[in-house]
Amino acid sequence: MSLPSQMQAIVITRPGDPSVLQVQTYPVPKCGIGEVLIRVAAAGVNGPDLAQRRGHYDPPQGASPLPGLEVAGEIAAIGKGVTGWREGQAVMALCNGGGYAEYVAVPAGQLLPVPTGWSAIEAAGLPEAWFTVTQTLVMRAGLAPGMTVLVHGAAGGIGGAAIQIATILGARAIGVVSSAAKADYARRLGAIATIDYTKQDIAERALALTEGRGVDRVVDIIGGEMAARNIAACAHGGHIVQVSTLGGGSAQLPLRTIMAKQLTLSGSTLRPQTPATKAGIAARIAADLLPALEAEGFMKAAVTTFKLAEVVEAHRAMEGRGHMGKMVLLTPFGAAL
Repeated sequence: MSLPSQMQAIVITRPGDPSVLQVQTYPVPKCGIGEVLIRVAAAGVNGPDLAQRRGHYDPPQGASPLPGLEVAGEIAAIGKGVTGWREGQAVMALCNGGGYAEYVAVPAGQLLPVPTGWSAIEAAGLPEAWFTVTQTLVMRAGLAPGMTVLVHGAAGGIGGAAIQIATILGARAIGVVSSAAKADYARRLGAIATIDYTKQDIAERALALTEGRGVDRVVDIIGGEMAARNIAACAHGGHIVQVSTLGGGSAQLPLRTIMAKQLTLSGSTLRPQTPATKAGIAARIAADLLPALEAEGFMKAAVTTFKLAEVVEAHRAMEGRGHMGKMVLLTPFGAAL
């Protein structure tokens, strides 16, 4: 299949609400050295995309200015120096931007094969969350079998990935949710228990579920006042992983408690990481997690789809926070599959 020179892509015309997103004609990106050009079938919608649209998360130097950090599709072209991949192969990838488009160029180290038995729509919602959780919870916080992990936003993309990754690696996940429906969804993903923060005290319930010991790891997307609750919920030697701050970027911390419990609080953003770092995360996913995704009966995350031209509606739905699982944009290529 020959490559066009132009494509449809979503452009952020100015910082603002979802209405600033527009479909425009844009040049098909060149496939550089060490890169693979992907014909996009589906692109995941994520919190960083919303932050970029609002003007709060600028792309790193050299990255595409277009939004979109994860895609699934097929390889359309292979750049110099790339081995182990072939044109037409079904892949999913962590992008450095530019995923909301019909084509995107991605460093080859950030590709993974679409798991056996998965559609492009299902696979498009994997990379951003699974790379994030693998880097922070597994590789940095040293998740180990037998640990208990408190997972905020358990029915969302990051939270759902954290539950499943923890379960695959032999840990026990406790999901923090806001409704009975989300609690049921988190349990189906593998959570051993849930805490409804609208009705229950998170720290008190976490301690009760761990026989007073506390949790070993916390995956938090809230920040703000939640930081103190996470500290109260932690066991001695616990590690809190901060991956977003939906509830506020500043917090008052009980430093003496942190010292007494010998806690660690770490934070990270994925997009500015080097290609080598991202390739290392991809290799860890391929080795330790991908086989579980292909196992019969593995619970796939719920996916809500929108056409690429419906990106405004997708962002509005994402901001509503009432959804479960992932939201995915379908290109015309994806819609035709």
